[in-house]
Amino acid sequence: MKTTLNRARKMIAVMLSVVAVLLLATLFVSAEDAAEAKPGAELLKGLFSGTSLALLGAALAVALPCIGSAKGVGLVGEASAGLLSEDPSLFGKALILQALPMTQGVYGMVSAFLILFKIGLFSNPDYMMSMDFTAGAYYLFASLPIAISGLYSAIRQARVSAAGVALLAKRPAESGKAVTSAALVETYAILALLISMLLILLSPFAA
Repeated sequence: MKTTLNRARKMIAVMLSVVAVLLLATLFVSAEDAAEAKPGAELLKGLFSGTSLALLGAALAVALPCIGSAKGVGLVGEASAGLLSEDPSLFGKALILQALPMTQGVYGMVSAFLILFKIGLFSNPDYMMSMDFTAGAYYLFASLPIAISGLYSAIRQARVSAAGVALLAKRPAESGKAVTSAALVETYAILALLISMLLILLSPFAA
């Protein structure tokens, strides 16, 4: 579990570093006079335009929480296998614990859908393709709360759920307490979702 969390932290650190470098490079290129811009600079501006940054934000909003949810569901599933081999009647209770880390992926999907809607993918593709750098960067940063918190909280929630499976093995009647303990971890994913949704829905940049 520690190895998984360390990998998640390294992934987040690398992702933020890459985003920061790309933003700085794009800002530098955008400040150049168009007449003096080199072909390579123009290519960079095209790759990391406002549209690309907004789409990157939508991708991160769904990809990172889904990675965390996939890891979390897998971890609890592995813990449940031993329990069910001894007592298959506990499948329903174990399934609830296994399903809890799935919600972060759903939150990320909702956030990504809102970004795509706000930038005009479904209603105004012309606006989406002409989006400036500031608008794209706004949506990229709006996606980060749920992207990062969703990844981390899903793995942490899975750890608590796996401990809940161990509790079921000894005290099946205490399943409610195990579910409650795991659900508390999800509170922070919900808070991150609310912030991302507020930033997206109240965006001054909309199609």
